[in-house]
Amino acid sequence: MSQTSVVESPVADDVAMPERTDERPRARRLAGPLATAAGSLAALGYLAAVNPNEPGHYPLCPTQALFAVDCPGCGIMRGTHDLITGDVPRALDHNVLLVALVPLAVVLWARWLVRAWRGVTPAVSTSQFRRRNLVMISALIAILVFGVIRNFVPYLGSGIG
Repeated sequence: MSQTSVVESPVADDVAMPERTDERPRARRLAGPLATAAGSLAALGYLAAVNPNEPGHYPLCPTQALFAVDCPGCGIMRGTHDLITGDVPRALDHNVLLVALVPLAVVLWARWLVRAWRGVTPAVSTSQFRRRNLVMISALIAILVFGVIRNFVPYLGSGIG
C-alpha cells in the first residue's frame, strides 16, 4: 500500500515576484511598441483609403462564406473603416464588440509603451496573476458567447448576410 502525501508549496499565497529591470538600451526596448504602432497606422491608413464596403477589395470572412454565420470578428474591418471616418453609429452596427475593445487596446498598448520606456516590469503577486488569468478566460468566454448570440439577435449581426 502506498500513501500519497500532499506537499504544500513553501511560497505564501500572495507573495510578489521580484520587480525586473530590463537592461537593454531604451531604443531596443521601444522597438516592439513602436513597430506595432507603425504597422497599425499603416493598416489603418490602407483601410481608410480602400473601403471594405465595396466588394472585391478584401477576401470574404470564412465563417460567413462557408457557414453563413457571423463569427465574433465579422464586421470588424467595416466597423474600423467607419470608426476611422468618424461614423460611430455605423461602426456599432457592424460590430458592437469592436467599439468596446478599441479603447482597451489603446490603453494596453500605452501601458506597454510606458513599461518599455521605463525598462521596469512591475512585481506581480500570485493573487494578481490568478485574477489576470480569470479576466482573460472570462473575456474569451464573453467573446465566444457574443459570437453565438449575435447570430440569433438581429441587431447584433454584422449586416453581411
